[in-house]
Amino acid sequence: MKKRILIPLLIILAAGIAVFSVMIGDYMHHTGDALQYNYIIQTVRKNIDDPARIADAGYDFPVYVFDEEGFLIYPEGSPVQTISQAIDEGLVLLPVHEGGRYLATAAIPDPARRSYDTAGKRLVTAAAVMMLFFILAAVMFTIYVSRSIIAPFRRLKAFAGRIASGDLDSPLMMEKDNIFGAFTESFDIMREELKSARQREMQLKMKERELVAELSHDLKTPIAGIDTICDVLSVKLTDGYALGKVEDIKKKTHQMNMLVSDLFTAALDDLGEMTVSCTEESSAVLHEIVTASDPRSLTRDTPVPECLIHIDKSRMTQIIGNIIGNSYKYAGTPIDISYTISGDFLKMSVTDHGAGVPEDELSLITNKFYRGRSVRSSDKSGSGLGLYIASELMAKMNGELICSSDGRGFTASLMILLSR
Repeated sequence: MKKRILIPLLIILAAGIAVFSVMIGDYMHHTGDALQYNYIIQTVRKNIDDPARIADAGYDFPVYVFDEEGFLIYPEGSPVQTISQAIDEGLVLLPVHEGGRYLATAAIPDPARRSYDTAGKRLVTAAAVMMLFFILAAVMFTIYVSRSIIAPFRRLKAFAGRIASGDLDSPLMMEKDNIFGAFTESFDIMREELKSARQREMQLKMKERELVAELSHDLKTPIAGIDTICDVLSVKLTDGYALGKVEDIKKKTHQMNMLVSDLFTAALDDLGEMTVSCTEESSAVLHEIVTASDPRSLTRDTPVPECLIHIDKSRMTQIIGNIIGNSYKYAGTPIDISYTISGDFLKMSVTDHGAGVPEDELSLITNKFYRGRSVRSSDKSGSGLGLYIASELMAKMNGELICSSDGRGFTASLMILLSR
């Protein structure tokens, strides 16, 4: 690539120098010539009686002829009329004699001056031509730099931007004889390695999620067995102390079951398998779900407006159960539930009267595995998945979970889509 641009540039510069030299090389050769002077004198002498015939000699410069008294006799109409004017104009005077007798005076432009005038014109022309050659060379070099250096570098910059934004599928195209060839190839190898590393990472994450889902599913069987044993012991035992311990075990079993269910649901969401199947339901089903999700009877709900809602009943049971379970765990107060129609949605607000959630944490509490500062510092267990799962399931049902807190409690508002 370097030879392909350097050779034409050198040819252009050499051609420019050669033209410059030819155009100015002979300007010094136009100095005074004694033979030429003598020839002019002989021509004037022969034609002294008919000066007009001097033009037939074919000189490429004017020849002036003055008489013995210094007045112009040829050519007629010339601005130079006397020898003194000819001297002022810098003309070369050539006396014409014949047999020792003075006949006239011939005057011609100074050859040296003509030579310098011609040389000046040649220099200006040569400089202009040379400048054109240099401009042409500069244009060619600029095009070369633009195509071979700047354009490839910009492509590399754009490629790096795509890599930074996560696009690892678009290769970096290499042009033939690109001076960044090796560099470009290294960039593309890096892209391939990053793509392979990302694929391996995704495969590992997928296996990890599948393992969590399998373990969560497998843990449900022994937990259900423990819960069944507790129910049997509650019937068989009569000792108060033992019955108390069985009840404690049953509560812990219930907590473990909730945690495992959340982990299982979150794992299914990561695997893209947390699905909803919405049907048209009467709004009265919400009261049934609240009652089933409130074993401690802490909820106080208002009448539900009669309407049809578009929900997955089992998923809505899971959502409301998670919200009420959070209020049990972190507030332990009565829970007020109200309903209003808001546009295309039935808004269900679930409000407890505990310590609430700090304002700077409200936007975070629906993130996966997020637990607030006050919760982390307490002895309350949890996975940080309850509100995350509720939010994801509401989104899948074309609704929304909105969390708010006024410092005197916490409100989870469910925007439930109305049937059309």
